Amino acid sequence: MNTKLHADSQGRPLNLFVTAGQVSDYIGARALLSSLPNVDWLLGDRGYDADWFREALKDKGIRACIPGRKQRKKAVKYDKRRYKRRNRIEIMFGRLKDWRRVATRYDRCPKVFLSAIALAAIVIYWL
Repeated sequence: MNTKLHADSQGRPLNLFVTAGQVSDYIGARALLSSLPNVDWLLGDRGYDADWFREALKDKGIRACIPGRKQRKKAVKYDKRRYKRRNRIEIMFGRLKDWRRVATRYDRCPKVFLSAIALAAIVIYWL
């Protein structure tokens, strides 16, 4: 089983959900879009670069700090200094993967895997 974990974060996981590994990040972006908190900026990697996603963020009053994909014809400008702060999200995922069950993905069922991630997040960030 191959999975991707999508999260919105301010140093802590707020919303989590799992998609299949071969599914594009756009699916994750679409699912998390409705539950985004009131923030000024959204930091994302190249997997979330889509014109419709940028427009949806703009409609919500959120500025996107997402570098453009390499195959884009017209380059997208983004704040490189702000983008470097995305390491907080990577640190959050690293802390979740300190739990062996999450890092090695013992669970075959996505619901059980997500439950293990939620349990790890509760222990790490809220207890």
